[in-house]
Amino acid sequence: MFEWTKKGLVFETARHGVGGWMHSSALTPTPYRVDDDLIRVYAGFRDIDGVSRIGYVDVRGDNPAVIVRVSAEPVLNIGRGGCFDDNGVILGDIVDAPGGLHMFYVGFQRVAKAKFLAFTGLAVSSDGGDHFSRAWETPILDRAHGRSTIGAVHSVMRENGRWRIWYAVGDDWETIGDQSFPRYHIRYVETDDLRAIPREDHVCLIPRGSEYRIGRPRVYRLGGRYVMYFTRGNANGEYFPGLAYSDDGIRWERHDETLGMTLSASGWDSQVICYPALIRQRDKLLMFYNGNDMGVDGFGVAEVSNALVDGVADVHG
Repeated sequence: MFEWTKKGLVFETARHGVGGWMHSSALTPTPYRVDDDLIRVYAGFRDIDGVSRIGYVDVRGDNPAVIVRVSAEPVLNIGRGGCFDDNGVILGDIVDAPGGLHMFYVGFQRVAKAKFLAFTGLAVSSDGGDHFSRAWETPILDRAHGRSTIGAVHSVMRENGRWRIWYAVGDDWETIGDQSFPRYHIRYVETDDLRAIPREDHVCLIPRGSEYRIGRPRVYRLGGRYVMYFTRGNANGEYFPGLAYSDDGIRWERHDETLGMTLSASGWDSQVICYPALIRQRDKLLMFYNGNDMGVDGFGVAEVSNALVDGVADVHG
């Protein structure tokens, strides 16, 4: 679809991190526009034990390689002991909606007989995104038939007063060597009430070939169509984005060959590219994304500018 130009590693957690809660990583970087000049990138930052908390990095819109501010404390900390999110939280999506800025996040819990459980919570900000409070201590997307281990919301739109939700669903594990990795695919549901998300949903994309997982869907409106960026993994250890198109947001066709990005020859994104998320900046589209080891170094940015985005509508996600 586009040919992306990489601009490098923007936020290097080991160098730019503040405090022990930002020991490593900047998982699932998700941009949100603060104003014409400032983009806030929410992400999950890991402590020395690998437990993630959500904070933000503010960058300049006209030059996203310039860091303006880093949150001194998490905007969303881990949940209370025994709750679904007591062992880490990462970003799903940020949506400005009636009642405040809504954060859909994925909470992790360790259990005795599985590697982890991951389900979706909701937090809301009334101060423009500096602090978030949980709407409930329980998940808005919890266990159901076919999603016994993972129900992870990663993209949400408000259209015609309804919530449109794309998420990853997991039910079992893939053993590679002596390690277990989650198996998951992408589904869709819509609702008027986030307290009562229907269990009846639609399958959007499932793994194909040697793939065993396909997830982190990010859905946008581009040029009158729905476009989904996602990340796919196979048994050979490859982890790389894909691209799909839809006229209604429910039925999708994959065209991974149109991604327009490749691994770098060396460095932080030479082995893995994952979790891309887009935002428009005047005549450019910016992509924030993670690299090797699912973002252990931080996050970087790529861009498409000028003629290539002529006629493309604003990005809505």
